[in-house]
Amino acid sequence: MAAIVKRHSTMITEEQILAKLDDYKLGYYCHFVGLGHVYSYLIDSRLNIFKGDNDKWAIAAERLGYNPSGVGIILDICYFGNCLTNLEHYNGQDSNYYTVYPINWNDFDDTVDGEVLKPDARFWSIRGKQIELTHDKTEYLNVGIELKEYEPGEISLEEVGRLLITKHRDLFRATDEELYKSIPKELNKILVIDEWYHRDFNEIIQPKMTDEQLGTTYEFNKNLAGGEYPFDYEDFASMFRQQEKSTSEYNQNQYQDNRPSSYETWQLIAKVITTGDTTLYKPTLKPNTHWTNWPDSGSM
Repeated sequence: MAAIVKRHSTMITEEQILAKLDDYKLGYYCHFVGLGHVYSYLIDSRLNIFKGDNDKWAIAAERLGYNPSGVGIILDICYFGNCLTNLEHYNGQDSNYYTVYPINWNDFDDTVDGEVLKPDARFWSIRGKQIELTHDKTEYLNVGIELKEYEPGEISLEEVGRLLITKHRDLFRATDEELYKSIPKELNKILVIDEWYHRDFNEIIQPKMTDEQLGTTYEFNKNLAGGEYPFDYEDFASMFRQQEKSTSEYNQNQYQDNRPSSYETWQLIAKVITTGDTTLYKPTLKPNTHWTNWPDSGSM
């Protein structure tokens, strides 16, 4: 009698994966991939797709950016999936972000003046390797970076990062150890995507307030102002409810237009995950993840 070979057939569906991506919020400190983040200049990005047995899957999205608030050039890894582990925690809640600092902080701090490169800056140590910096405007222009030069010869730090990524891409990418930080080791990395068509999906989190809670908030603010509060309760409540309505409408539009399941990129990724067939990732939409397509990143 011939032996019967049992084949594992996946039970997870594309719809389940897309629903997980649409509802990415594990808690207050979870975010979708934000290429246009207004507090961080976009430098580079990448997607890593993982698949394992028993319907396990994960996505690790990399975003390299320069944050002018003092934390430097950082690599954020944003995790999605149905088997995530060892997530970061803030204020007792899960976060789907993990931050890596590729550049030696002392090197970075010694070579920058505010948000620009010092004229005598020569090297950065990136993941233990000494990398030469340049002040030659031509090198920047050759890769499509036209220096802003608010002052003559001035080079902004996001411009430095955007040049270096073209020369030393691997040093700024996440290592496998960093990618697997919150992904079970038994999952296989089956696909890496260096550019794709993307829409930021930004929903505003606003807690619901009952009329009683709103009244308590009004009294608290009024007492805090020493009795000189400029609104009566009716005006205060009206303004809050109007803002609540505006936020709800904004979130509805975001969900309708920008949620992952609404466009091709993530639909194709879901097909790849369910089948394990990476050849199904055949996008027709033009990639837009290059930093030149996100001029509002870092605008605040």
